[in-house]
This record gives sequence, structure tokens and C-alpha cells, in this order.
Amino acid sequence: MRKTMIFSGLVALLVSAITLFAFYTVQKDRNTVTIQHINGTPAQSTLYSLNGEGELAPLDFTEIAENVVGAVVHIKSSQAVRNRAQSPRYDERNIPDPFREFFEPFFRYESPDRRSAPQVRVGSGSGVILDKSGYIVTNNHVVADADDLEVTLHDNRSFKATVIGTDPTTDLAVIQIKANDLPTLPLVNSDDVKVGEWVLAVGNPLGLNSTVTAGIVSAKGRNINILREQFAVESFIQTDAAINPGNSGGALVNMSGGLVGINTAIASPTGAYAGYGFAVPANIVNKVVEDLIEYGVVQRAVLGVMIRSVDGNLAKEKDLAVNSGAYIDSLMNGSAAAAAGIKVGDVVIEVAGRTVKSSPELQEAIAQFRPGDNVEIKVNRKGSAKSFTVTLNNREGSRDLVSREHKDVLNVLGIDLEDVDRTLARKLDIEGGVKVVRLYPGLVKKSTELQEGFIITKVDDKVVNSVDEFISVLEGKKGGVLLEGVYEDLPGSHYYAFGMNS
Repeated sequence: MRKTMIFSGLVALLVSAITLFAFYTVQKDRNTVTIQHINGTPAQSTLYSLNGEGELAPLDFTEIAENVVGAVVHIKSSQAVRNRAQSPRYDERNIPDPFREFFEPFFRYESPDRRSAPQVRVGSGSGVILDKSGYIVTNNHVVADADDLEVTLHDNRSFKATVIGTDPTTDLAVIQIKANDLPTLPLVNSDDVKVGEWVLAVGNPLGLNSTVTAGIVSAKGRNINILREQFAVESFIQTDAAINPGNSGGALVNMSGGLVGINTAIASPTGAYAGYGFAVPANIVNKVVEDLIEYGVVQRAVLGVMIRSVDGNLAKEKDLAVNSGAYIDSLMNGSAAAAAGIKVGDVVIEVAGRTVKSSPELQEAIAQFRPGDNVEIKVNRKGSAKSFTVTLNNREGSRDLVSREHKDVLNVLGIDLEDVDRTLARKLDIEGGVKVVRLYPGLVKKSTELQEGFIITKVDDKVVNSVDEFISVLEGKKGGVLLEGVYEDLPGSHYYAFGMNS
């Protein structure tokens, strides 16, 4: 009995000892924090993609991002928003001293205490440097209506920018800064871009500079009806790379760092990224940029046709032999297509060797040519393929190019002009004049309240009936300039004054 009690006591003592040891160990572990550090471990590429030679290559965006961000800039556009009720549209303070006494009776006087200072509206966008001397491509809507443009580079240097030219029909614009040896992006042939191809969107969305997002090309030849111009060209590259407000004018690049397109729009019910972004294809960008730099305006070629995209329903309705292409609905007066032998009911299926599957793709293909160019166009006519050589026209029905002559003067003023036709002149009871069709940052916006649509009839009291006459008055001009003219929808004559050296 005694031995049993001794044995039980020893067992109890052993259990107690084990319990105390376990408790001590747990408490010790609870008070110990271990932080591990791993140094020098490289990132492991886990995805692979086929390169241009069909070889497997690691899917790594770091080198591409590093190479392209330096050529993408931030653009700040500032616009003075004036209170029309308190600030006169035609302000006598803008008249240079030599003209003030003579023209003072034409201006409404308002005492200084009734005037309110204009508020400044600031917009933000992106741009891509295409030339080392400072030429930058961006969206037209980024620079439209701006009184001042400031460009900030990836290295944080800032420059004032001048508008070289704009093209609302493609929503593109070219601006320039005074800098040299800038990083640039090369353009690629956007016809070769394939759906499913990896791309990066680079820009400055939501105030976040030098942002890079990745995705794929999810579609081509998209028309989303956002451009309201008569000759608008919409054949966007669609991507699921995240694009937000501020990305406009930024770069869409491929895995070689080549510029695939200029990011322009998003499809979203909220105004923020919802899965779809759209970019102007690089081939259109290349043509527009070349035209704006060389001519100051885009040399737009047209076929002179009204078209619709062919689908199954239209093919059934019109008894067509194909289910894709661009159906010729009608031919305009002086149509280049009609002159070559193309007829209503034909379906355009190929332009210059490039397959055409929709009307946006036809617009994109033709937009890469200039008036006077000869283009091989293949159509399907009642089941048979026929080819035609079409000499393209301009919008006016001729094959002439728009001259760049005097464009430098208009760049300084920040205006585009066109001659007033005789019908409008008779309606307004004027001999003639030049109409301001577009305003962008320059002396006129900076110094006056002049609006688009203003018809200039006199410059410094000299009658002008054409753009050439307008330019001849201002070439070499220094000091004050006074513009006199009319608006179609406002009574009376109106006056604007500014200094050529302001």
C-alpha cells in the first residue's frame, strides 16, 4: 500500500514538472517576436509570352516602363473664365494707346469697381514627345479653349508650350516646347497590332504623374461616337489597360516600347475607369502629326461616299454576297469614288492591300492619305471582286493641298481662318472678310474676348477680304492691332485690340 502511494506521488510530481515546463515555454514564446529579412532575392518572372520571333520570353514590364515614362509628359491647361455680366465682351482697356482715342465711342464704358477678375479653370492631361526638338502630340480636347499651356517633363522640368496645330476630327493636337535632346517614343505600324496583344498605358491620371498600367488590346476599329465633327474619324484601338481622366493624350505602347496609339477616351457610366479605354491608332497619329508640323493643318482626303458597316442584317436586306465591309449608301457631288467607277451598292473590302471589315476601318484607311494620292480600292459588287484606282479629293472636291504659307503668323495669334463665301457676305451685308474658325492659345485669346465665328472685315482700318490679305497686313507688324468685324448672331460691329509684341 505504501509503495503504491509513493509511486502515485512520483507520477504526480512528474506531471507537475512537465506542466510547469510547458507553461514556461509557452509564455516565453508569447514574449518573443521574430522578424525575418530576405536580402537580394530577385523578382521571379512567372509568366511567359511569345516574342516577335515566336520564342518564349518572360513577361516583364519593368524595362519597358523605365524606357517609355521619360517621353510622356504632363500638360496643364489654364483658361480664364470671365463673368460676362460684369466684364464687357469688348473691353476698351485692350485698345493700344494710338487707337484708344479714335475708337473709344464704340465701346461700352464700365467703371473699374464693377469689373470682376476672371477665375481660372485648370485642366490636366498627358502628351507624348515625338521629336527631340520638343514636338509633343496630345489630344485636341486637352488643349482646346486653353489660354495657357504648361508642360512638365518626367524629370520635373516645366516649360510653356505653343500650339502648332489641332485636328478636332481625330481629337489630336501638336504642341511644342523650347527644349532639346528630349527622350522620344517611336511609332509602330498600328495595322500590325493584334487583338490580345499586351500593351501599357502611360500617362498622368487623376493627378498621379507617370502612371503605368497594363492590359491587352481587346478590340480594333471601334467607333464610339464621341467626336461631333462632320468629317470625324473614329477607329479606336480598345484596351483594358486602366485609363482615367488625365490619361488623355498619353501613350499606349507595345512590349517593344513602340507607340501603338494615343489614349483618348474611356467608356464608363461613372466617368472613371470601368474596363474599357480607347486610343487613336499610331498610323493616324503619324499622318496628322506630319501634316500639322509641315502644313499647319491636316490634309484630309475623302472618297466622297456615305457608308455603313456591313453586318448580317444589312447583307440580308441588300442581298449582299459578303457579311463584312463598308457598304456604299450614296455618292456625293464630285465624288472621287464615283469618278473611278465605284457605284452605290458596292461593298469596300480592301484599301491599299489592307482588309476592310467596317466603315470605321475604311475611314481609318483613307485618313492615312492626302488629297491627290492614288489608292487601290477593292469592292465586292454582286458577288464579284472589282478593283479601282481612286485619286482622292479634299473636302472641297479638288485635289489641292492646303498651303502652309503664313501659318507662323496665325500660330502666334492662335487662330485658324477661312475666307467668307459670297452667300454669307450678302446675308450679313458686308463686302467680305475672314472667319475665325478655331481659337487656341495665342495673342488673341490672351488679350481679347474674341469668340470663334467672328468675321474680321478690317485690320487697323484696312479692308481684308481673304486670309492672304489679313496676313499681308500683319506680317512684320509691331505694336497695337485693332480688329473690326461682325458676328452672324449679334447686331452691329465689334472691335478687339491687342499688341503684337505683348
